[in-house]
Amino acid sequence: MLEAGTKAPVFSLPDKDGNMISLENYRGKRVVLYFYPRDNTPGCTREACAFAGAYEGFKQKDVVVIGVSKDSQTSHQKFAEKYNLPFILVSDPELTAIKAYDVWQEKKLYGKVSFGVVRSTYIIDPEGVIEKVYPKAKPDTNAAEILEYLESKNQES
Repeated sequence: MLEAGTKAPVFSLPDKDGNMISLENYRGKRVVLYFYPRDNTPGCTREACAFAGAYEGFKQKDVVVIGVSKDSQTSHQKFAEKYNLPFILVSDPELTAIKAYDVWQEKKLYGKVSFGVVRSTYIIDPEGVIEKVYPKAKPDTNAAEILEYLESKNQES
């Protein structure tokens, strides 16, 4: 897992519509980059819907939300349409960003060991540096925790 204060690895990946999304395009804005295992699974769906529900709050703060999984563009398209997701979903089947952000890790489920995406979120500041890390993010509370954190940051400045 990368730590706060680290330069955020830059990537260019296709979104659900085939547009190339590069982290560099959002220089000057804060970015919430959340990694999740798979479209249309219970936890991932709850997390995506929580981000969708909180999206207006992110927009008001001029924060870009990007969800990343190894699912295909087609899968992302269907997922976004089914749940009316207003934020960017990028497809990373080659694990480019997933490995760069160190979220491809060994997982144990029912005694079986495999590799997969560990649900985690990074907040990247306008200069492209990781500001805060949420390792092992909780699907139901992740979006609200991030909004709360951003609120406290606004009150500081």
